[in-house]
Amino acid sequence: MSAEALSAAPEQEDKPPEAKPAAAKMSDKAADKPSDASAVGEKPKKQRRPSAKALVREIEERIGHTFKNPTLLKTALTHVSALKPSQNRTDSYQRLEFLGDHVLGLIVSDMLYGAFPKADEGEMSKRLADLVRKEACVDVAKSLGLHENIKLGTVGAGVGARLRNSIVGDICEAVIGAIFLDGGYDAAEQFVLRNWTERMRRPVRPLRDPKTVLQEWAQGKGLPTPSYREVERTGPHHDPRFRVAVDLPGLTSAEGIGSSKRAAEKAAASALLSREGVSGGKDA
Repeated sequence: MSAEALSAAPEQEDKPPEAKPAAAKMSDKAADKPSDASAVGEKPKKQRRPSAKALVREIEERIGHTFKNPTLLKTALTHVSALKPSQNRTDSYQRLEFLGDHVLGLIVSDMLYGAFPKADEGEMSKRLADLVRKEACVDVAKSLGLHENIKLGTVGAGVGARLRNSIVGDICEAVIGAIFLDGGYDAAEQFVLRNWTERMRRPVRPLRDPKTVLQEWAQGKGLPTPSYREVERTGPHHDPRFRVAVDLPGLTSAEGIGSSKRAAEKAAASALLSREGVSGGKDA
């Protein structure tokens, strides 16, 4: 800028900066300083768990039955490992599972009789075995989210995946038993119809020799060929009964009974497959 320009420019007075009000200063400091909550890293609040009544209503909506006696549902979902020392095994799902297993068999048999009027006894037996097997019950239980509601104790919570699947299938049958006791045959039938009709319409799976299925499963796990041993023979010579055990390394033996060694071996293989949650091991 030229000297003339500088001289022509009006002189500006040096004014001291205006003092801010005390409230403004405090707000500036508050903006610069992190809040106490953020400074200490406040954790987000945990979501409240639903009340027991709310959880029961949620489960009832999923299974499609409102219990007049909700204790039955609670018992059906309680594993023996969750019982208190003052309780006994009858307060777990086991008795309801026994009942539900037979109720399921009856209802599915009735469904098959009406749905396949030209099927003979052999075909209906195969279809029945396929529909009430443990794997089918596990599928239904998981589709309804029941596996998320099983009450397990410390021991039960540490079970392996195979045993847990077995428990899930048992729980499904226990729920059927609970519905039957609470609402009668009609209520149980409606539950089974909703969850088994589509499965019933599927083509029946060919049934395979359980000994073959077990051997293939063992090989897939890197295990040796299963070994069978006679545990006991009873009955007269013309009508013997054999009890046979099947052994695989790392697994508890399973036993089966039959009128011949071959039949007992197949029963033992089927029992081990069922316990391990392996499908396809039903004898034809």
